[in-house]
Amino acid sequence: MNNYLIPLFILIVLGINGALCGESKNSDSDTTHEKYERATFAGGCFWCMQHPFDQLEGVISTAVGYTGGNVENPAYEEVSSGRTGHAEAIEIRYDPSLISYASLLQVFWRNIDPTAMNRQFADVGSQYRTAIFYHTEEQKNLAESSKKELEKSGKFNKPIVTEIVPASAFYKAEDYHQKYYEKNPTQYNKYKYGSGRERYLKETWEKDAK
Repeated sequence: MNNYLIPLFILIVLGINGALCGESKNSDSDTTHEKYERATFAGGCFWCMQHPFDQLEGVISTAVGYTGGNVENPAYEEVSSGRTGHAEAIEIRYDPSLISYASLLQVFWRNIDPTAMNRQFADVGSQYRTAIFYHTEEQKNLAESSKKELEKSGKFNKPIVTEIVPASAFYKAEDYHQKYYEKNPTQYNKYKYGSGRERYLKETWEKDAK
């Protein structure tokens, strides 16, 4: 009887230790994820907004989708109609210990035309409006400050019309839209150039980059 109980006891102890180790690992993982924050921006066609953020150190992941409207789980065709109230947008998950929200704002401003109302380059409609969707009061304050700085810079001779509004439900776009620049590089580059976006950004910010 004792010979049977001893190995059974060992198995039970090992099982408990394994469970505890697993629990500890999950807790560490959750803690790691808790330090990540979200940023959400709308800058016209979302194909062109993902690449600039994907290449930044400290950005954990990005997803393009739809937000700011009044239709749940919209399809691309619905948003494109302009009747859902949604804007094409990008949601960024980032590590604030590696990159600040202020730095993300700077990248955002340098990849849009903030003076265009309800359009970006060749794309026209409220679904292509520019907007900063803030998740916290700190993000709101930083966004407002950065907008005021841009207005005072004299970079633009027209009013900056980019919205700064509270974040709402974000609906991830269809898979074929995710990282479009990787999946269809030729089409992506043709669109970016043909829409006028690439030329505008180069002409607007080239001097600052030197």
